[in-house]
Amino acid sequence: MSHRGGRTRWRRFAVVLVPGVAACAAVGVAMAQGALAASFFISGQRFQVSADRLTARGFSLYGMVDVTRKHELVPVVVSGFRHATVDGLCQSVVVDVPVLGTQTLRLTGGGGRPAEASNLFIDATSESVAEANFGSLDIGVAQGAVTKGPIRPGDRDSRFFDPDGVAQQALTTTLDDVRVTAAAVSAGTFNIPGLRLRVEHGNHACF
Repeated sequence: MSHRGGRTRWRRFAVVLVPGVAACAAVGVAMAQGALAASFFISGQRFQVSADRLTARGFSLYGMVDVTRKHELVPVVVSGFRHATVDGLCQSVVVDVPVLGTQTLRLTGGGGRPAEASNLFIDATSESVAEANFGSLDIGVAQGAVTKGPIRPGDRDSRFFDPDGVAQQALTTTLDDVRVTAAAVSAGTFNIPGLRLRVEHGNHACF
């Protein structure tokens, strides 16, 4: 996935909207317990995901390669969370619309009450965290030996999954001020209280 500065042509708007909403905002909907994660082609468009705080039980971090519908290969870092609570969730994508100008598709939730997700996977091309705290942390564990956190269904059988590659895992983690440029997000379940989805004129990206 080549970086495009968060912008895309208007005709790709629906391509971004559908997987973004379906993967990030499927409120209380089970996605075959994560089976969908390994089965869809990504759009290739980057979007932003941010959170005030993400707390999780069962954490994993490993490298993978996503594939677009045109069979373009996109290297990503996958963050996996067996069970996560998310405060101050935001997702956004900025598009340039002919005649109307710059528009932002923005999704927010988990303000008054945290969002909750199971088997959450974030495929990131870049990520920053103001502060990270881990419990029972292992750095340098082989990807094929990860047990404390989840590995996405199907990834172990992928030709891009290196069982001897370097991974990270922890029993618990708390991440503050999370900012992610993502290629895909998937979850077994994702419940988002106070979900709001709107299109706004101008650039109103999450960060």
